[in-house]
Amino acid sequence: MDRLSLLSAQDALLLLRVSFSAPRVQHLLRCSPSVDNPALDLFDGHLRSALSRVTNTSLSDTQWLQASLPIKHGGLCIRQVCLLSLPAFLASAASTSDLQSQILLASACTADTHFETYFTDWQGAHGPLSPSDPLSVKQSVWDYFVLPYNRGVSHF
Repeated sequence: MDRLSLLSAQDALLLLRVSFSAPRVQHLLRCSPSVDNPALDLFDGHLRSALSRVTNTSLSDTQWLQASLPIKHGGLCIRQVCLLSLPAFLASAASTSDLQSQILLASACTADTHFETYFTDWQGAHGPLSPSDPLSVKQSVWDYFVLPYNRGVSHF
């Protein structure tokens, strides 16, 4: 991260967004139950610090939230991994639930307790899915509900 400041601001921002932020840990977020891991906040702190260094500014909390929004919503797409961890895991588990059921059919352990716990947490925060809504396999569907402007955070 220190060497990003040696590049032009635009090049450094592009590298930070595409290579050194959430895409770097996306596989871990989708494949491991890491929602409550304190390392996610540490990772986000490093991202915020790197973005501040690249832009030569001190980001307020509101500015950091806006920078973490997708580009189509006016952000820089430096996504906060602590906000992505739940949607990433739920989408991955939903997309493989049929396969998991088939594999674990003969096993004594047939339930995915992490998915059940996280899904209950998600429903508690965002409301239950209607019975006609299938579990989405697209992370963007789960992600929609955890974006700051969809959680009642004032607009920027």
